[in-house]
Amino acid sequence: MGAEGEGGSVVIIVMQRGSSDDDIRRIEERLNQKGYKAQVSRGVERTVIGVVGRIIPELKDEMEVLSGVSEVLRVSKPYKLASREFKPESTIVKVGNVAIGSDQVVVMAGPCAVETEEQVISTAHAVKAAGASILRGGAFKPRTSPYSFRGHGVQGLRMLAKARAETGLPVITEVMSTEDVETVAEYADILQVGARNIQNYNLLDRVGRVQRPVLLKRGFSTTYEEWLLCAEYILAGGNNNVILCERGIRTFETGTRNTMDLCAIPVVKKLSHLPVIADPSHGTGKWYLVKPMSLAAIAAGAHGLEIEVHPNPDTAWSDGPQSLNFENFNSLMNDIRAVALALGRRMPEPAKTTASA
Repeated sequence: MGAEGEGGSVVIIVMQRGSSDDDIRRIEERLNQKGYKAQVSRGVERTVIGVVGRIIPELKDEMEVLSGVSEVLRVSKPYKLASREFKPESTIVKVGNVAIGSDQVVVMAGPCAVETEEQVISTAHAVKAAGASILRGGAFKPRTSPYSFRGHGVQGLRMLAKARAETGLPVITEVMSTEDVETVAEYADILQVGARNIQNYNLLDRVGRVQRPVLLKRGFSTTYEEWLLCAEYILAGGNNNVILCERGIRTFETGTRNTMDLCAIPVVKKLSHLPVIADPSHGTGKWYLVKPMSLAAIAAGAHGLEIEVHPNPDTAWSDGPQSLNFENFNSLMNDIRAVALALGRRMPEPAKTTASA
């Protein structure tokens, strides 16, 4: 355990097979009395309790003698709760009937920006018909130029909610500031923290306290370790439903918008139990590269994809060059389904929506 306490450390209490709920509850109560924060992770093979706080050397001896405890270990990674040391089993984030992190390939699709009610609803019907499981769309848009369209805000959230009501698709949308978290959470099923906000620690703290899954996009120049440490902020706040998204990084190459780092998918899956998806739209910035990078990401082990789709990309208010039209998206979904099947993974079949577009 070390000779001195360490601020922000995490140890894990590994429970014995067959330990009771009463054993776990007593340990949680003991830790709370000592001022620690306890997080229980129940896996197929074992149950572990993560202990967050300033760890004193005596804690190991105190905990190991309690009923039901097998051993007490320090997590060596700088990211504690996100590491596979803390939780060997992969996390599955459930959003309604959608299981992100399972053998199901989950596709989140929709417009970069919510423009009009007709645009977002027609897109929702189209992507659902092609087999997408979640509707994406931006109501609040971080833009490089202050003169670019920056989203409709709450009005855009209402449009997304109407599209969800018509199609049944859960909604993912970006939240940009701590002041907007509660409002966005009222309308969205998944909160997205974008690449520009990945190190907005106040925002990470805040979304860690809401009862909504959070999709955390990798930053332009964020290392794997930094990415997982950002996820740690959300997990440390008590929100265990975190999804990681590789969306390309900034390199010397100018031929694409970003450089899609496919290595990130298997590497981060090895380091962390959190599900990992890929965003080939932002990862490339070119619509004709979305298909090959989507297929490559699934082959590399991504649990899903986030793809930009627009009725008419040539007239899109935001990111038209990287958006697929309905025909191209439908073709892509057929190819994704074929790759998924070849890898022994599941993919929803194309389905008719409950109402016509």
